[in-house]
Amino acid sequence: MATERHGQIVETPTEARQAEPGPSVLALLTASTGLAVLILGIVWFVFFRV
Repeated sequence: MATERHGQIVETPTEARQAEPGPSVLALLTASTGLAVLILGIVWFVFFRV
């Protein structure tokens, strides 16, 4: 349990590591890479189509 000493919150290492789960890093990388490929494909289609 977190305690307060001299105005600072003191936690054990296990307590300090626990955080709310955020978005998956793999999902974020996949979505951003897919979006980049889509945008580059559109740019290529508009400017470099023969």
